[in-house]
Parts: sequence; structure tokens; C-alpha cells
Amino acid sequence: MQNNILVLYYSRYGSTKKLALQIARGVNSIPGIEAIIRTVPNVSAVCEQIEDTIPESGHPYVTIDELNNCNGLALGSPVRFGNMASSLKYFLDSTTDTWLKGNLVGKPACVFTSSTSMHGGQESCLLSMMIPLLHHGMLIMGLPYTDTELMKTVTGGTPYGVSHVDGINNNKDLSNSERHLAFIQGQNLAKTALKLI
Repeated sequence: MQNNILVLYYSRYGSTKKLALQIARGVNSIPGIEAIIRTVPNVSAVCEQIEDTIPESGHPYVTIDELNNCNGLALGSPVRFGNMASSLKYFLDSTTDTWLKGNLVGKPACVFTSSTSMHGGQESCLLSMMIPLLHHGMLIMGLPYTDTELMKTVTGGTPYGVSHVDGINNNKDLSNSERHLAFIQGQNLAKTALKLI
């Protein structure tokens, strides 16, 4: 299997997906490694409802094997009251066997998010996604200020990971800064993964 970065996200309105695509572009710009983009199914409030194993459209659902065999991970979720979305948390809660075997120990990871407003809990959401990755023994990568765009952005972007401000109607496109920072985050993750292989 070729060296790969798993870009794993959950997105209800498409904003987090847009960041995932830009991160994947950054990964794919580095020779010797490729991005694999995956998502997770919705969590249903109806206990009897069963989600199809293949989504009707969009990226395929992630498998545990894809997680276990990745060389690095970019994990993304929209903000839900300052935390990650339950659908992504539900998947992470199913990774006990991966944790017991230490399959992710020493592999690099980064996180990304989107929210309705600038102060909608982006940083706390990013931190909430880091916690299970730390338990897995992953090496958390932030977004360094050596990229001066992080100092200039008036839209999304944090040292904890790239972010996007989507607006109250969930219809804002990625800003140039957000697009750039996501691309750089993907590049940094890919370069680091290759150094550790």
C-alpha cells in the first residue's frame, strides 16, 4: 500500500468538507504520499435506523483498516457547542482495538474545523479532537506562525489547526486565507509523515 494521509471529516453543510479537500490538495502536492479522503455516517436519534454501509454520494465511509494503515491523520469536524460533532466522536469511540494495539502511536496528526461565527468555539473544538489522538499516542501538529498568513487572516485560522467561518446561513466560501492555510497544513502533515516513515 502506498504511503497515505487519511483526511477524515464529518460535514453536515459542506464547510468542513471544503477544508478537507484543501488539506488533501496540500498532501497531494508532496511527492511520495497521497491523501485518502473519508467521512463518517450520521448518528441517528432513531435506534432502529440503520445507515447504509456506502453513502449515497460524496466520499466513502472510513474503515478501521484505513485508520490503522495510514501514515498520518487529518481530522475535521464542524463545531457543535464548542466540541466535535457526535458522528465523528462515535467513530473515534469505536477505535479501542486500534488503541490497544498501538496502531497510531508515533504517527503525525492535525485537526481542522468550521463554525457559523468567528467566536463559535473553533479552538475548543480543535482541542476536543486532539484529546483522543493524544490517547492514541499520535504526534499533534499545529499550524505554525512561520506562515505569516496566520497573523493576517481576518477569517478562520488558528495555531491549533485551520478553521473556516461559514456564516449564519452556512453559505460562505473559503476565504483565500483559509484556503491557503488548509493547503499548508496538508503539506506540513505530509512532509512530517514522510520523515517518520
